[in-house]
Amino acid sequence: MLIESLQNEKIKNLIRLITDNRFRRKSGIFVVEGKQENERALQFQFENVEFYICESIYNEDFPKGKINLVSEKIYDKIAYRGGSEGIIGIYKSKLNVLSTFKPKENSSIIIVESIEKPGNLGAILRSCEAFGIDALIVTDAKTDFYNPNVIRSSVGCLFGMNVFQSNNQELFEFLQENKFTIYTTLMDESAEDLYKKNFTGKSALLFGTEHSGLSDFWIGKGKNTLIPMSGSIDSLNLSNAVAISCYEILRQKLNHQ
Repeated sequence: MLIESLQNEKIKNLIRLITDNRFRRKSGIFVVEGKQENERALQFQFENVEFYICESIYNEDFPKGKINLVSEKIYDKIAYRGGSEGIIGIYKSKLNVLSTFKPKENSSIIIVESIEKPGNLGAILRSCEAFGIDALIVTDAKTDFYNPNVIRSSVGCLFGMNVFQSNNQELFEFLQENKFTIYTTLMDESAEDLYKKNFTGKSALLFGTEHSGLSDFWIGKGKNTLIPMSGSIDSLNLSNAVAISCYEILRQKLNHQ
């Protein structure tokens, strides 16, 4: 049956999942739009609930699962990005507990504290995946991992990454127990050049919010570092700073082989 009305209960529920973070978390399911993103969700064994497909746009074989066909007019209303590919999937959320993460001897992890912008979180996920970071940990998160904008800006990299939420105290104890070298990015005179630090072993690099940086909790708990810059500004967009740092971690590890 073709769904052609916005008053259809399934469509109302889908729109709410897209727009209402609280409802999405309570429901334990989330929305994935686009061919590549759905392929990655299935590749990394996220459990699919159902699909919404517009046949006039989606020119691929249908994935296995429950299919709801929608008109092009309806798809235009439920799609949350322009130029998407006629497919929206609904999947069950996964709850990743930090204690289940078993780091390797040379694991590199990125930690971001109190991140608020879904687009930044998605971009950070993309950089972590691209440069071989073993895990991304978010402490005191202010945004939902399964926000559609996180999935979109990460191009589905969320699904293949080790991603965990924690609080600062739990995380600090985890880093100590697993013998990580902790690198902080506090804006003070103790900060030393990022490129002079050693990231070839088990290392954790922490970033704070764009407007205030790392919280006072992390003062004195790690080796302080910064990205050297020669321009007139003294800071970068958070996702750009993470990307530069991830590349430096990969560069050092490749040269160390």
